[in-house]
Amino acid sequence: MRQTTGRFSGSRAIATAAAATLVALAVPACSAGADGTRATPGTGSRAPVPTAVSPTPTPTPTGPPASSYPLSTAPRTVPSVREHVPARGPGWKPAPGGRVLVAPADSAALSDEGKLLAGELGLGYAESDQSAPGDVQLGLAAKGSGPAESYTLTVKDGRVGITGPDEAGVFYGTRTLKQEIRGAGSAPEGTVKDAPAKPQRGLNLDIARKYFTPEWIEGRLREMADLKLNQLGLHFSDDQAFRIESATHPEIVSTPHLTKAEVRRINALAAALHIAVVPEIDSPGHLGAVLRVHPELQLRDVAGRAVKGAVDISKPASAKLVDDLLREYLPLFPAGAWHLGADEYQALVVRDPQASFPALASAARARYGPTARVQDLATGWLNDRAAVVRPSGKALKAWNDGFFRGGVAKAAPDIQAEYWTGKEIGARPPLEYLEAGRKVVNLNDEYLYYVLGEPNQFTYPTGKRIYEQWTPLVLRGTTPVPARYDPQVLGGRLAVWCDLAASQTPDQVAAGIRLPLAALSQKLWDPRPPQAAWTDFQSLAGRVTAER
Repeated sequence: MRQTTGRFSGSRAIATAAAATLVALAVPACSAGADGTRATPGTGSRAPVPTAVSPTPTPTPTGPPASSYPLSTAPRTVPSVREHVPARGPGWKPAPGGRVLVAPADSAALSDEGKLLAGELGLGYAESDQSAPGDVQLGLAAKGSGPAESYTLTVKDGRVGITGPDEAGVFYGTRTLKQEIRGAGSAPEGTVKDAPAKPQRGLNLDIARKYFTPEWIEGRLREMADLKLNQLGLHFSDDQAFRIESATHPEIVSTPHLTKAEVRRINALAAALHIAVVPEIDSPGHLGAVLRVHPELQLRDVAGRAVKGAVDISKPASAKLVDDLLREYLPLFPAGAWHLGADEYQALVVRDPQASFPALASAARARYGPTARVQDLATGWLNDRAAVVRPSGKALKAWNDGFFRGGVAKAAPDIQAEYWTGKEIGARPPLEYLEAGRKVVNLNDEYLYYVLGEPNQFTYPTGKRIYEQWTPLVLRGTTPVPARYDPQVLGGRLAVWCDLAASQTPDQVAAGIRLPLAALSQKLWDPRPPQAAWTDFQSLAGRVTAER
């Protein structure tokens, strides 16, 4: 927050007495085409996915026959699984001698996932496709066998098989198994088929106003991974500080800050957990930390007054400095998305920008013609920064108040609008973005803004309110946009903004966002109305996500 101014293709199971406990939902395949995550897109239809269980003969059972067990019920996890085909049998639990297995052909892709799960469940690890009772077999299914990030988890014959069309899907299957063991001690017999409703799911973290240690950030990454969240937005430049080491402009870097080695460590962990770290150098506003050492770039109004945090976008030197930073940090952040900022440029929050900033108005006319306005120059700035990042192949993002109604210049169509507010001057409702065909990500400040100190009438979001009231279609205020726009809403993030940085400790922040993140993960993974009451969900989240 900036300084705020105001398929699975597949059929739905037929309810019969024999399958009374079947939990199923028919959903369309999710597209991850512009989401900037590591997931590999699926093709839409789910073909039958073979389990990774080896045909090794099962020893003669010593326990009761499977038919003597009641029909299993769906596992209870956060987020909930979207389809469970029940079966009769004892289920599976970790036991001495059990192993997590990865087939040699899949070891390059899945060894990290296998070793992580083995350590979490106290099992051995081996590369083999010959499983035995007690084992968990991980394997990649054929590409296109399901939507991106989907998986199939089968518990049968005393073994577990987890397959998916991509590494992320297999990883999410291991998260489900981990939660089953944490919550109930065992995984129920039967088959889970699961995939996210939305391709972007995550947390946005303001480390510019408040420094967070690498260890604290890594703790949040592990928490996010268990909730199947896949994006960490990192806002590291603002008026208060610039928090990452720089070689091109070391003079702007604040103390304390993250070193590049620490950032690489954070990115490595995130990649292993299938989380994309999305950096943000906000511009042309929120650059106060830069302007403290580069006052020659300061925007001033017609009376000569400095405008807080705003660079003069009519000066080529302003663009050069920001582009130096973009080019420096692009290789530091290998994930597939980049946030360009663009919010709350103070030249555009006054009633008559042309009168207040005649130099900007003159530059706009010089570039775009006699009818151009200051907003066109700001749009040109956004497009120019997008042009610097675009060759990297990263998905492009900007805050919704950096997109302007009318005007001569138009924001590039491939920039996703991260919708956070409708309070700006000339506020544009979400429908204007959606009707124009733009992809949108939900950071609705009514539900998803955790603003330290609760300034400007903000209150800390609660998991209960997100769980019971919010959906990805509720982009502004409390009213959803029409369901026909659902494919354009790519997902959402909970945003931590440190406006009054000293009002909470890092530990308090971590505790405060725990349940909101759990509720967010539920609503972005499973589009159905929540099946459990909030009190039950809260209790479940406490059991399956708490570190032990």
